[in-house]
Amino acid sequence: MSEDRPEVELFVKAGSDGQSIGNCPFSQRLFMVLWLKGVTFNVTTVDMKRKPDILKDLAPGAQPPFLLYGTEVKTDTNKIEEFLEESLCPPKYPRLAARNPESNTAGLDVFSKFSAYIKNSNPQMNDNLEKGLLKALKKLDDYLSSPLPDEIDENSADDVTSSSRPFLDGQELTLADCNLLPKLHIVKVVCQKFRGFSIPRALTSLWRYLDVAYAREEFSSTCPSDEEIHVAYSSVAKALK
Repeated sequence: MSEDRPEVELFVKAGSDGQSIGNCPFSQRLFMVLWLKGVTFNVTTVDMKRKPDILKDLAPGAQPPFLLYGTEVKTDTNKIEEFLEESLCPPKYPRLAARNPESNTAGLDVFSKFSAYIKNSNPQMNDNLEKGLLKALKKLDDYLSSPLPDEIDENSADDVTSSSRPFLDGQELTLADCNLLPKLHIVKVVCQKFRGFSIPRALTSLWRYLDVAYAREEFSSTCPSDEEIHVAYSSVAKALK
Protein backbone atom coordinates (compact mmCIF):
# COMPACT_ATOMS: atom_id res chain seq x y z
CA MET A 1 0.00 0.00 0.00
CA SER A 2 1.41 3.36 -0.98
CA GLU A 3 1.57 6.14 1.56
CA ASP A 4 -0.24 8.64 -0.62
CA ARG A 5 -3.21 6.48 -1.50
CA PRO A 6 -5.54 4.58 0.84
CA GLU A 7 -6.35 0.93 0.36
CA VAL A 8 -9.23 0.38 -2.06
CA GLU A 9 -11.71 -2.48 -1.78
CA LEU A 10 -14.75 -3.04 -3.98
CA PHE A 11 -17.59 -5.17 -2.65
CA VAL A 12 -19.68 -6.77 -5.39
CA LYS A 13 -22.69 -9.05 -5.47
CA ALA A 14 -21.79 -12.74 -5.25
CA GLY A 15 -23.16 -15.36 -7.60
CA SER A 16 -25.47 -18.28 -6.78
CA ASP A 17 -22.56 -20.22 -5.24
CA GLY A 18 -21.95 -17.37 -2.79
CA GLN A 19 -18.39 -16.80 -4.05
CA SER A 20 -18.16 -16.09 -7.79
CA ILE A 21 -19.13 -12.76 -9.34
CA GLY A 22 -22.90 -12.44 -9.60
CA ASN A 23 -25.10 -10.75 -12.15
CA CYS A 24 -24.96 -7.03 -11.31
CA PRO A 25 -24.22 -4.42 -14.00
CA PHE A 26 -23.50 -1.79 -11.33
CA SER A 27 -20.86 -3.98 -9.68
CA GLN A 28 -19.27 -4.68 -13.05
CA ARG A 29 -19.35 -1.00 -13.96
CA LEU A 30 -17.26 -0.04 -10.91
CA PHE A 31 -14.99 -3.07 -11.33
CA MET A 32 -14.21 -1.81 -14.87
CA VAL A 33 -13.65 1.77 -13.69
CA LEU A 34 -11.10 0.71 -11.06
CA TRP A 35 -9.34 -1.60 -13.53
CA LEU A 36 -9.14 1.15 -16.16
CA LYS A 37 -7.80 3.59 -13.57
CA GLY A 38 -4.85 1.24 -13.09
CA VAL A 39 -5.14 1.41 -9.33
CA THR A 40 -4.37 -1.53 -7.02
CA PHE A 41 -7.59 -2.76 -5.46
CA ASN A 42 -9.23 -5.81 -3.93
CA VAL A 43 -12.60 -7.25 -4.90
CA THR A 44 -14.77 -9.02 -2.33
CA THR A 45 -17.96 -10.84 -3.29
CA VAL A 46 -20.88 -10.48 -0.90
CA ASP A 47 -23.41 -13.30 -0.56
CA MET A 48 -26.68 -11.45 -0.07
CA LYS A 49 -28.50 -14.61 1.03
CA ARG A 50 -26.24 -14.85 4.08
CA LYS A 51 -26.05 -11.11 4.87
CA PRO A 52 -22.47 -11.30 6.19
CA ASP A 53 -21.28 -9.29 9.17
CA ILE A 54 -19.14 -7.08 6.94
CA LEU A 55 -22.34 -5.78 5.36
CA LYS A 56 -23.86 -4.95 8.74
CA ASP A 57 -20.63 -3.32 9.91
CA LEU A 58 -19.67 -1.34 6.83
CA ALA A 59 -22.87 -0.54 4.99
CA PRO A 60 -25.98 -1.52 6.93
CA GLY A 61 -29.01 -1.67 4.65
CA ALA A 62 -26.91 -1.22 1.51
CA GLN A 63 -26.81 -3.50 -1.51
CA PRO A 64 -23.52 -4.15 -3.30
CA PRO A 65 -21.67 -2.61 -4.95
CA PHE A 66 -20.05 -0.44 -2.33
CA LEU A 67 -16.53 0.85 -1.98
CA LEU A 68 -14.16 1.03 0.94
CA TYR A 69 -11.60 3.75 0.25
CA GLY A 70 -9.27 3.80 3.23
CA THR A 71 -11.79 4.12 6.04
CA GLU A 72 -14.46 5.82 3.93
CA VAL A 73 -17.47 3.78 2.81
CA LYS A 74 -19.26 4.81 -0.39
CA THR A 75 -22.53 3.15 -1.35
CA ASP A 76 -24.11 4.97 -4.33
CA THR A 77 -22.83 3.76 -7.72
CA ASN A 78 -23.01 7.16 -9.44
CA LYS A 79 -21.38 8.90 -6.49
CA ILE A 80 -18.67 6.23 -6.27
CA GLU A 81 -17.89 6.76 -9.95
CA GLU A 82 -17.69 10.55 -9.47
CA PHE A 83 -15.52 10.10 -6.37
CA LEU A 84 -13.09 7.79 -8.21
CA GLU A 85 -12.87 10.18 -11.16
CA GLU A 86 -11.99 13.05 -8.80
CA SER A 87 -9.71 11.10 -6.43
CA LEU A 88 -7.81 9.00 -8.96
CA CYS A 89 -7.00 11.73 -11.44
CA PRO A 90 -4.18 12.79 -13.77
CA PRO A 91 -1.25 12.88 -13.90
CA LYS A 92 -1.08 9.55 -12.05
CA TYR A 93 -4.38 8.06 -13.19
CA PRO A 94 -6.25 8.49 -16.47
CA ARG A 95 -9.36 10.61 -16.78
CA LEU A 96 -12.23 8.38 -17.88
CA ALA A 97 -15.06 10.86 -18.45
CA ALA A 98 -16.41 10.95 -22.01
CA ARG A 99 -15.67 14.15 -23.92
CA ASN A 100 -18.93 14.08 -25.86
CA PRO A 101 -22.04 14.32 -23.64
CA GLU A 102 -24.02 12.25 -26.17
CA SER A 103 -21.75 9.27 -25.46
CA ASN A 104 -23.17 9.13 -21.92
CA THR A 105 -26.74 8.79 -23.12
CA ALA A 106 -26.17 6.57 -26.20
CA GLY A 107 -27.96 3.26 -25.76
CA LEU A 108 -29.60 4.42 -22.55
CA ASP A 109 -33.06 3.20 -23.57
CA VAL A 110 -31.85 -0.27 -24.65
CA PHE A 111 -32.11 -1.73 -21.14
CA SER A 112 -35.64 -0.45 -20.45
CA LYS A 113 -36.86 -1.80 -23.82
CA PHE A 114 -35.14 -5.10 -23.07
CA SER A 115 -36.78 -5.30 -19.61
CA ALA A 116 -40.26 -4.74 -21.07
CA TYR A 117 -39.58 -7.38 -23.74
CA ILE A 118 -38.23 -10.04 -21.40
CA LYS A 119 -40.83 -9.54 -18.64
CA ASN A 120 -43.77 -9.81 -21.02
CA SER A 121 -45.75 -13.09 -21.00
CA ASN A 122 -48.37 -12.11 -23.60
CA PRO A 123 -47.46 -13.54 -27.04
CA GLN A 124 -49.60 -10.89 -28.78
CA MET A 125 -47.38 -8.13 -27.41
CA ASN A 126 -44.10 -9.90 -28.15
CA ASP A 127 -43.60 -8.60 -31.70
CA ASN A 128 -44.15 -4.98 -30.75
CA LEU A 129 -41.87 -5.18 -27.74
CA GLU A 130 -39.19 -6.88 -29.86
CA LYS A 131 -39.51 -4.05 -32.39
CA GLY A 132 -39.07 -1.54 -29.56
CA LEU A 133 -35.85 -3.25 -28.49
CA LEU A 134 -34.61 -3.43 -32.09
CA LYS A 135 -35.30 0.27 -32.55
CA ALA A 136 -33.23 1.10 -29.44
CA LEU A 137 -30.38 -1.15 -30.66
CA LYS A 138 -30.53 0.47 -34.11
CA LYS A 139 -30.31 3.92 -32.51
CA LEU A 140 -27.17 2.82 -30.65
CA ASP A 141 -25.75 1.36 -33.86
CA ASP A 142 -26.42 4.72 -35.60
CA TYR A 143 -24.52 6.58 -32.86
CA LEU A 144 -21.53 4.25 -33.16
CA SER A 145 -21.44 4.64 -36.94
CA SER A 146 -21.79 8.45 -36.91
CA PRO A 147 -18.50 10.37 -36.69
CA LEU A 148 -17.77 12.32 -33.52
CA PRO A 149 -16.79 16.00 -33.85
CA ASP A 150 -13.07 15.22 -33.47
CA GLU A 151 -13.25 12.66 -36.29
CA ILE A 152 -14.32 15.34 -38.74
CA ASP A 153 -11.47 17.44 -40.14
CA GLU A 154 -12.94 20.75 -41.26
CA ASN A 155 -9.89 21.44 -43.43
CA SER A 156 -10.15 18.17 -45.31
CA ALA A 157 -11.82 17.92 -48.68
CA ASP A 158 -13.08 14.44 -47.82
CA ASP A 159 -16.41 14.25 -46.06
CA VAL A 160 -16.29 11.88 -43.13
CA THR A 161 -19.66 10.17 -43.19
CA SER A 162 -19.01 7.13 -41.03
CA SER A 163 -17.01 6.24 -37.95
CA SER A 164 -14.96 3.13 -37.28
CA ARG A 165 -14.12 4.06 -33.68
CA PRO A 166 -13.99 1.09 -31.31
CA PHE A 167 -15.81 2.66 -28.35
CA LEU A 168 -18.67 5.04 -27.62
CA ASP A 169 -16.51 8.13 -27.21
CA GLY A 170 -13.52 7.30 -29.39
CA GLN A 171 -10.41 5.16 -29.19
CA GLU A 172 -10.48 4.43 -25.46
CA LEU A 173 -12.95 2.97 -22.99
CA THR A 174 -14.65 5.67 -20.92
CA LEU A 175 -17.17 5.84 -18.07
CA ALA A 176 -19.90 5.73 -20.73
CA ASP A 177 -18.74 2.25 -21.81
CA CYS A 178 -18.43 1.05 -18.21
CA ASN A 179 -22.10 1.93 -17.79
CA LEU A 180 -23.42 0.52 -21.07
CA LEU A 181 -21.37 -2.61 -21.81
CA PRO A 182 -22.43 -4.65 -18.72
CA LYS A 183 -26.08 -3.99 -19.64
CA LEU A 184 -25.53 -4.89 -23.31
CA HIS A 185 -23.92 -8.15 -22.24
CA ILE A 186 -27.01 -9.01 -20.16
CA VAL A 187 -29.30 -8.14 -23.10
CA LYS A 188 -27.28 -10.39 -25.43
CA VAL A 189 -27.17 -13.37 -23.06
CA VAL A 190 -30.76 -13.19 -21.77
CA CYS A 191 -32.51 -12.57 -25.10
CA GLN A 192 -30.69 -15.52 -26.66
CA LYS A 193 -31.53 -17.87 -23.79
CA PHE A 194 -35.15 -16.95 -23.10
CA ARG A 195 -36.39 -15.59 -26.43
CA GLY A 196 -34.07 -17.12 -29.03
CA PHE A 197 -33.36 -13.54 -30.10
CA SER A 198 -29.90 -12.40 -31.21
CA ILE A 199 -28.69 -8.87 -31.81
CA PRO A 200 -28.90 -8.67 -35.63
CA ARG A 201 -25.56 -8.95 -37.43
CA ALA A 202 -26.80 -6.17 -39.75
CA LEU A 203 -26.05 -3.76 -36.87
CA THR A 204 -22.39 -3.85 -37.88
CA SER A 205 -21.21 -0.88 -35.80
CA LEU A 206 -22.81 -2.29 -32.67
CA TRP A 207 -21.18 -5.69 -33.28
CA ARG A 208 -17.83 -4.01 -33.95
CA TYR A 209 -18.22 -2.31 -30.58
CA LEU A 210 -19.10 -5.55 -28.78
CA ASP A 211 -16.34 -7.57 -30.46
CA VAL A 212 -13.66 -5.00 -29.56
CA ALA A 213 -15.02 -4.75 -26.01
CA TYR A 214 -14.98 -8.54 -25.46
CA ALA A 215 -11.33 -8.53 -26.53
CA ARG A 216 -10.57 -6.19 -23.62
CA GLU A 217 -9.79 -7.83 -20.29
CA GLU A 218 -11.31 -4.94 -18.36
CA PHE A 219 -14.68 -5.98 -19.77
CA SER A 220 -14.50 -9.71 -20.51
CA SER A 221 -12.81 -10.62 -17.20
CA THR A 222 -15.37 -8.68 -15.15
CA CYS A 223 -18.43 -10.26 -16.83
CA PRO A 224 -20.42 -12.72 -14.75
CA SER A 225 -20.76 -16.16 -16.34
CA ASP A 226 -23.69 -16.74 -18.68
CA GLU A 227 -25.05 -19.24 -16.14
CA GLU A 228 -25.15 -16.57 -13.43
CA ILE A 229 -27.10 -14.28 -15.74
CA HIS A 230 -29.50 -17.14 -16.60
CA VAL A 231 -30.05 -17.82 -12.88
CA ALA A 232 -30.70 -14.14 -12.20
CA TYR A 233 -33.26 -13.88 -15.00
CA SER A 234 -34.95 -17.28 -14.67
CA SER A 235 -37.69 -15.77 -12.48
CA VAL A 236 -37.78 -12.44 -14.35
CA ALA A 237 -38.01 -13.73 -17.92
CA LYS A 238 -41.64 -14.65 -18.43
CA ALA A 239 -42.56 -17.58 -20.64
CA LEU A 240 -44.79 -16.64 -23.59
CA LYS A 241 -48.00 -18.50 -22.88
